[in-house]
Amino acid sequence: MIPRRYQLKKDAVAIVERGHPWLFRTQMSTAAQVFGDGQWLRLVDGANRVIGHGIYESEGAIAIRILRRGADTPDAAWLAAQLAAAIEKRAELAKRTTGLRLVNGESDGLPAVVVDRFGDVAVVASYSAGSDAIARFVARALPDRHVLWRPARRRRGPALPARVLRGSPPNVASFVEDGVSFDVDLEAGHKTGAYLDLRGLRRAIAEAPLAGARVLNLFAYTGMLGRAAEAAGATEIVQVDQSARALAFAAEHHVGDPAKHRFMEADVFDAMPDGSFDLVIVDPPAMTSQVKHVPAVLAAYKKLYSMARQRVAPGGVLVAACCTSRIERDVFRETVKAALGPGFALERELPPEIDHAAAFREADYLKIGWWRASAR
Repeated sequence: MIPRRYQLKKDAVAIVERGHPWLFRTQMSTAAQVFGDGQWLRLVDGANRVIGHGIYESEGAIAIRILRRGADTPDAAWLAAQLAAAIEKRAELAKRTTGLRLVNGESDGLPAVVVDRFGDVAVVASYSAGSDAIARFVARALPDRHVLWRPARRRRGPALPARVLRGSPPNVASFVEDGVSFDVDLEAGHKTGAYLDLRGLRRAIAEAPLAGARVLNLFAYTGMLGRAAEAAGATEIVQVDQSARALAFAAEHHVGDPAKHRFMEADVFDAMPDGSFDLVIVDPPAMTSQVKHVPAVLAAYKKLYSMARQRVAPGGVLVAACCTSRIERDVFRETVKAALGPGFALERELPPEIDHAAAFREADYLKIGWWRASAR
């Protein structure tokens, strides 16, 4: 795509030069209104000096995603180098698992593009119309046997269907993580099909002393965390989700001994199973991308964790997770602390996995705390 010239305001120039990958709508001049969604831009300052290149978005808080800094135009060789560097950063991780994120958007210098590998299948997704071209280039450069591309969701009109760019990807892909096998619903799964960012939590659960334990897995999706609990020795695992399809997938693909699992189709905010559990996992979906909604979301989190604490047995653990990017770590921690009360103590927080490392503050979206109830 041929970039068009756009002169940035002084404060926007400073943001680009500091290295932040986004320019927000409030930092744009009215001249930007002529650009279409996905237009590539050559960004200049008041002296007509090229300071970088970016991708314009016509709606939403983010107006421009920075593609490359400096005067050089982002070309095929540059994109190939970005991809190679991202894959090299994950070389050690690839020795431990066949499920990993090869490209993590702006944090790997490829804005609005992610690549998740599940065994011999790579799923490439873009979440900005202007990044579709980058995603297609990346997809064709990957060495994987099967490559599936999910185009960016348009704000208007129907969603574009996924496209096969190489091979014949199956409806269900598989990968092995720390010796445990998992399956991925490529046909209708969330995002790329599975949440690879929860690898650290799956590992923590699989390594926990859960022999004979009762486990409650809320917002269970396809039951990967439940499978990890079974691998750790749990003998009763109750999994709750409002998606009948996700629970059916969990029952078919992530159950070793069916006698140990029970599935409940419900909205967690409306209903939770009764009883007392040694481990309660609370991993709700993202609730907003807008700052104005944060107070309401914090109230919802407080209600949720107040409900969940009542299901934790004395001495048990509650895992509190948050993937709402607009809520910062300290705020989430204090919200959970207030909801749980003095009977719980934070034992540890799980850091982001290496393939989901955040290169800037807004990318640090996933927060996971391991809270221990008093023995009473």
